[in-house]
Amino acid sequence: MKKNMGTWDRMLRTGVALVIAVLIVTKIVTGTLGIVLGVIAAMFLLTSAIGFCPLYVLFKFSTCRVKKED
Repeated sequence: MKKNMGTWDRMLRTGVALVIAVLIVTKIVTGTLGIVLGVIAAMFLLTSAIGFCPLYVLFKFSTCRVKKED
């Protein structure tokens, strides 16, 4: 699995996941919306941890820097 997420993308996803977690823990978001957002937050944390997003492969997209070879 080749990494396709850059540092900023990973940091942004982690930040969004943490905000969602705070909203759920403080019960600002509850019910079905809370469950859906919780699943999205978990996916964001997982993809950020491994640096790979399957949807990026599907759409042939990458935020990872390309290394220049001399």
